[in-house]
Order: sequence, then structure tokens, then C-alpha cells
Amino acid sequence: MNDFEVKAKATVRDIDVVVIGAGQAGLSAAYHLRRTGLRPDRDFVVLDHAPRPGGAWQFRWPSLTYGKVHGMHALPGMELTGADASRPSSEVIGAYFTAYEERFDLRVHRPVEVSAVRDAGAGAGATPDFGADPDPDGTGTSGRLLVETSEGTYRTRALINATGTWDRPFWPRYQGQETFRGRQLHTADYPGPEAFAGLRVIVVGGGASGTQHLMEIAEVAARTTWVTRREPVYRDGPFGEMEGRAAVALVEERVRQGLPPQSVVSVTGLPLNDSIKRAREQGVLDRNPMFDGITPTGVAWDDGRTVDADVILWATGFRAAIDHLAPLRLREPGGGIRLDGTRAVRDARVHLVGYGPSASTIGANRAGRAAVGEIRRLLRREEREEREQGGLPGQDPARLPEENRARIPGQDRAQVPAEAGGPLRDGAGARVAEAFAGR
Repeated sequence: MNDFEVKAKATVRDIDVVVIGAGQAGLSAAYHLRRTGLRPDRDFVVLDHAPRPGGAWQFRWPSLTYGKVHGMHALPGMELTGADASRPSSEVIGAYFTAYEERFDLRVHRPVEVSAVRDAGAGAGATPDFGADPDPDGTGTSGRLLVETSEGTYRTRALINATGTWDRPFWPRYQGQETFRGRQLHTADYPGPEAFAGLRVIVVGGGASGTQHLMEIAEVAARTTWVTRREPVYRDGPFGEMEGRAAVALVEERVRQGLPPQSVVSVTGLPLNDSIKRAREQGVLDRNPMFDGITPTGVAWDDGRTVDADVILWATGFRAAIDHLAPLRLREPGGGIRLDGTRAVRDARVHLVGYGPSASTIGANRAGRAAVGEIRRLLRREEREEREQGGLPGQDPARLPEENRARIPGQDRAQVPAEAGGPLRDGAGARVAEAFAGR
């Protein structure tokens, strides 16, 4: 344990911004925090529960090569180039994220578990008085937040939540599920097709993962059966900017209403590419309606039909990993968190990126930038109010010590120290090249 960890466990540490999660959305937010002049471990901190860089990509199955990845958008400030399409995406993107964290010196803390985020006015472990006005000044930013973690507690002015969905696989429940004598697993635990050789496999789910699993497994399994709740909708033809905007608008409207976000495929449909066309022609993508119950030896429908199986693979998606935000009571009656842009309507100190309409890689990049822009305005307003109240004496930025200048609102970008997000750190370029060459 280093000196920082000892100090963190012993005290509540004050910091301006906490970022939870170091996937695409979290790293994008950290990059833009650096660009504004804030420094890691002094002005902001990035916490990630994963053991290494790579976000959820590091947990993807080996057969998902980089060439099979649809729409991976580069992080801001550093392109992903020269990647070997035949390498597992977990390796390619893991190496890319590693190089990115090093290049911009983001100093991600890992592995760190975040157990709860609560209003600091209530105190750690206490229950806030939700009957009182939580926002007496009308700004939605009163007080601080306490972020309780495995390395100690942070007291912060603002929070960027970028925890994604991978940690919350959704398992539907069906009558008799506990009686099944075969194996049940979720996409989150999918090991690749080899584990299903010679077996009878039922794949549940009509999304991108479900169809990918099914097409792989069909090549080695004794038999595959595909079941979905709804008839699959295939999308033929190009999917351009106009179609993308329309899909995002549909997801955004649900979030604006405080409903849980929909999956991407439920809005866009499945792309009718060559692999999908071939699988349909071969009868692999022969869809069955959802079964009504599970038996010890397989599944059954109410009309009397049964299918025996050795494995049930649940490709049934994920839900937002936001349980740690429960003490803030951000959820609406509809079950979701209502957002205005990236900001939680119920608490302007909290921003969600990679949630709902920003769940795509390009959406996550844009959301990170937007969240940081709003948080900088929040910090400036608080600093101005504190100066007016006598808490912070007004100072000329040019007279401040060099290490403090980056925190002054409205500062000229040229005054920000180079390490706050400009040139490559020595050796980082070589590491990027080596990573994508597969060395």
C-alpha cells in the first residue's frame, strides 16, 4: 500500500471531480478534464474496478476479433491505427486504452470498488432528510457528495458516472429454471464456441451478441435452437448519419422521460450483412418464439412442444450498473434516471456518460466532453460564490504559484502546463506502435 492509499483510508479526501469507470466514456471525460487544466490526483480522480485498462472490452470472448467489432470509435486526442483485425478485440482495445492512459497521464486508480455515493450533508452511513428541500438555492448543486470506495472516501463537488452495463447482466426468470440439469450461462461468461462442441445449445436473445454467439456455436454444436421474445427486425442498406441520429433520438426520449434506456438493436435492428444472410439461408437463424418454461432436460412451450438441451445461453443484454447511486434517489417512477443532456435532473452535481443515448463509443466521447463543460461551469460558479462570501480571496492568476494556475476559471489555454494534455509523453508513441503490431 502506497502513501496515497494509506492517507486515503485514514481521511475523507476533498477533490473537485470524481470519475467512476475507465471505459470509453470515463477516459473521454478524464481527457477533457485534463484539457481544461485540471490535474489527476489533485483536482480529479478516476476510479475503476477492473484489474487492468480496457473497460468492458477486456472481458470479451477471444473469438470476438477486432475485425468483427462494429463501430469502435477512437478516443479523443489519439487515433487507434494499425490494429490487426485478426487479434482478439480484448487485446487490441486493452492495449489501446493502456497507451491512452499513459499518454495523457490519467493515473487511473484500480482496482477500486465504489460502494455508494451519497449527499455529504447526510454524512457517511446516515440517511438524508429527503423531506427537506435538497436544493434551497435553486442551483441543484448545494453541498458536496461523498464517494465511498475500497480505497477510502472522497468528498467531491461533482461526479461523472461512467460505469456502463457489463457488471449487470440481465437474467430473465422462467418457471422451472432452477430445475435444469444442464449448464446455464450469460453472454458475460461466454468463453467462445469451442466450449459447446458436440452439445445441444439453446441461445436466448435477438441482439447482436445473440446472433454472433449462435453463428459461431452452430459450426461446432450438435444442434442449436434460437429463441427470442420478439420477431427479429433486420436492417438492410446503409446506416448513415441521419439514421443514427433518429436512433439516438428514440433512446434519448426514453431517458428524458425517466424510463430505462432501450438496447441499441431494439432501435436500430440487426444489420443484414453477408454473415447474417448466409446464416439465414443455412437455417441457423431460424427463430422460435420464447418458450414458456424450463424443464430438467430443456425447454417447453404451452402448446406441448419441447426441446432438449445441454446448455442454455442467455444473450439477454445488460442493465445500467448504477446501484451505487441509490442513496441519491435519482431514479424516476418509471425506473430510469432522467437526464438533461448528461446531467441528472434530480441532482446537477451528477453526470451520467455512457448511459442511454451516449452508450455507443462515439456517443460516449461526446458525452464526456459535454459533461466536463457543464462541470467546469458549475465549479466556476461555486468558486465565484465562495469569493463573494469571502471564502476565497481574489487573486491575479499570474501571481499564483505555477502549480495552482491551471485551476483558475477562464485562464488562457497557453498558460496551462504542458503535462495537462498536450504532447506525447516520452516513449508513448513507441508503445502504441508495439501494441498494435501484436508484440
